[in-house]
Amino acid sequence: MTKPIWIKHAAQLATLASDVKGPRSKEAMSDLGIIEDGSLWIEDGIIQAVGTTKELEKHYSKRGDEAEIVNAMNHLVTPGLVDPHTHVVYGGSREHEFEMRLQGAAYMDIMNAGGGIHATTRMTREATEDELFEQTIRRLDSFLAHGVTTVEGKSGYGMNLETELKQLRVMKRLQEQHMIDIVPTFMGAHAVPPDFKEREDEFVDYLIRDMLPVIAEEKLAEFNDVFCEKGVYTPEQAERILEAGKHFGLIPKIHADEIESYGGAELAAKIGAISAEHLLKASEAGIQAMAKSGTIACLLPATALYLREQAAQGRKMIDEGVAVAISTDCNPGSSPTTSMPLVMNLACISMRLTPAESLTAATYNAACAINRQEQVGSLEVGKLADIVLWNTKSYQELQYLFGVNHVKSVWKKGVKVV
Repeated sequence: MTKPIWIKHAAQLATLASDVKGPRSKEAMSDLGIIEDGSLWIEDGIIQAVGTTKELEKHYSKRGDEAEIVNAMNHLVTPGLVDPHTHVVYGGSREHEFEMRLQGAAYMDIMNAGGGIHATTRMTREATEDELFEQTIRRLDSFLAHGVTTVEGKSGYGMNLETELKQLRVMKRLQEQHMIDIVPTFMGAHAVPPDFKEREDEFVDYLIRDMLPVIAEEKLAEFNDVFCEKGVYTPEQAERILEAGKHFGLIPKIHADEIESYGGAELAAKIGAISAEHLLKASEAGIQAMAKSGTIACLLPATALYLREQAAQGRKMIDEGVAVAISTDCNPGSSPTTSMPLVMNLACISMRLTPAESLTAATYNAACAINRQEQVGSLEVGKLADIVLWNTKSYQELQYLFGVNHVKSVWKKGVKVV
């Protein structure tokens, strides 16, 4: 057994605990459950007590000698950050496309010319499982260094059975061998493979008939995602794929309304998707439908910045009752970053979230978007001891001082990893 850990005297302990159950929207996103001079007692990787230092001293002072004491005076303590949308397992790099974009090339122009997703697909198909494993470890280490303790990971750089399985098996190996938790999503419908161009319905048939049963049989994914966008998959095709995934026990997610308004948000609400991603061009009707259905809006402000696009309407979505989560969208072409602290700041600047809302979006709501809210996303008794100690005194300071990594220490399941 490891020694208990006693974190004491946090300037702010942002617990994210709330009476509101499920994803939070409107005013509930501002309730951080802050305890000043806060304290946590941890045993065997699980939070056993949360309160003020004075309260915990009443119960644990006699056990103080057996615990590892962490003096958090003048520091902010939060739950480990959760990144609910990444493409973290991939081969190669696409730095040359950055210059193409600076010269005016559009996202879909690059992809239609054989770049974009298709370029990474070629490199991922060529990479061995061990090569993908080693490349992804470096990215996961960087996530931990930035305070992220749980990530979602999508396949989708294969678009054939062999490579999709390879990506998902790498995630399974990493879940077993790396400290960070990886939540797997199958995204065989990330783009239309060039050899199926103008035969998109045939690829949809292939994905449903030949891919989904194997993914489900090997239990390699929990979610099923599709890129619903003009020039990629129509709402009708996306609905077929996501409904088929439900048959195999996969929870639907959807890349929606990123390039133009295309009915993706409305479809997400219709099929009961746990989350809709991107949503830069989501319609008013789509936003209202998501608010009614409880579908979480997973917004990606770093991607909008990198593509030089107007960010999603995060402020409007929250005000209209949509629960908002945020993510890096870590991927090689449109958001090659692992910095969730930067994303939190961009959520404030480009989408007008408040600092409190952005922290909720990066912790509790993000956990809800990947069905992990019972384990992570808040500091409550019985949850995993995924904890970040920051070199700031308050959550406002964390959002205010941008472009700097303020992480001092990170614990994953009670083990200090940073």
